[in-house]
Amino acid sequence: MEEIPIYLFTGFMDSGKTSLVKETLFENGFADGSKSLIICCEDGETEYDAEALAAKNVRLVMVEKEEDLTTEFLQSVNLEYLPDQIFLEYNGTWKLDTILETPLPKGWIIVQELATVDATTFELYLNNMRTMIMEQLFHADVVIFNRCDDSTDKGKFRRNVKALNRKAQLVYERADGSLDEREEELPFDISGDELEITDADYAIWYMDCLENPKRYEGKKVHFLALVYNPERLKKGVFVPGRFAMTCCVEDVTFIGFKCKYAKEEEIPHRSWIDITAEVRVEFAKEYKGKGPVLYPVSVVLAEAPEDELVYFS
Repeated sequence: MEEIPIYLFTGFMDSGKTSLVKETLFENGFADGSKSLIICCEDGETEYDAEALAAKNVRLVMVEKEEDLTTEFLQSVNLEYLPDQIFLEYNGTWKLDTILETPLPKGWIIVQELATVDATTFELYLNNMRTMIMEQLFHADVVIFNRCDDSTDKGKFRRNVKALNRKAQLVYERADGSLDEREEELPFDISGDELEITDADYAIWYMDCLENPKRYEGKKVHFLALVYNPERLKKGVFVPGRFAMTCCVEDVTFIGFKCKYAKEEEIPHRSWIDITAEVRVEFAKEYKGKGPVLYPVSVVLAEAPEDELVYFS
């Protein structure tokens, strides 16, 4: 049996899901005469034009309640419409696990998940419904921030998404549909040869250094770090880093860089150090390719900070 691709669209109501589905179908050439099916799980401000859909051989099915989105329902839809491809516009208030864990009809497979975000309300939702909104972005292949303007903090948006979903491709669109191609600003100066990385900036620097290691090659960085250096770690290597909170307390994770140091046995595991190191871009199996490797210039034992966590916002 041939696979029937499902394109899953997530995001809160009025974040632009319907507009993106219509753009995908009609402007990006997906409605090429094959039998397409839209399964829509919420009514937003933007509606589908029944005549326009019919002209492109697209059928529309509405799902009113989360509990109605069952395997039996999807199987009945499959038998009735025999679709070649499916566009599933998911309800932003429903648990994503409902669709991800529901057994799908034979041949149905989710091939891409696209999440839409209203840039004007993203920070408000992060502050008040962080877990709910980040759940929608966690599995997304593409995250589209729409309604951006010159005040949109693209760097902050990227950090919040990438902290949980490293693979996601991020797209920024302005209200007129054009791409927002402004450079993302960092909260610290990288123009010099030496960087002072504060606790407030550590997680931001970590993410940018992983994504853009060449930007820091040859520079010296200074920061306060917790040492990961268990006995099982390879000799001459330790990992200076910090515990970072991504979404909530349950998501606290250690983030650090590979560090090559001949005197690593002198640095106790879970001790705090004040470290200055040169960044070099090298192949490392930990990165599955080239990435930032630190070479210490100075390592001094230090006291633990008042707040041992760092944050991505």
